[in-house]
Amino acid sequence: QAQLVESGGGLVQPGGSLRLSCAASRTFFSSDVMGWYRQAPGKERELVATIGRGGRTTYADSVKGRFAIAGDNAKNTVYLRMNSLKPEDTAIYYCNLRTLGQEYWGQGTQVTVSS
Repeated sequence: QAQLVESGGGLVQPGGSLRLSCAASRTFFSSDVMGWYRQAPGKERELVATIGRGGRTTYADSVKGRFAIAGDNAKNTVYLRMNSLKPEDTAIYYCNLRTLGQEYWGQGTQVTVSS
């Protein structure tokens, strides 16, 4: 079992930055893959970034070069640093943990990019 709690969302102007945090209720295991997803109004949930074994990362093409995912094992926390934010990044951002056939989701945090 694992519980995930996101934080760090908010309102930011275009071109601004935010850092999202996802705190897990347990220590990370080597089999864990942590990810950030987002869902904009009227759209399907989409993958933003993942971090897995050995710190390997993947990114959606739409965020490459602007977003960075990183983990802190000592704090059981995964971060998503978002730079050069655009209005189209507006969405609810969800933290996800996949491990050994199980999957867990956080409650989501709203990110709004608007002037």
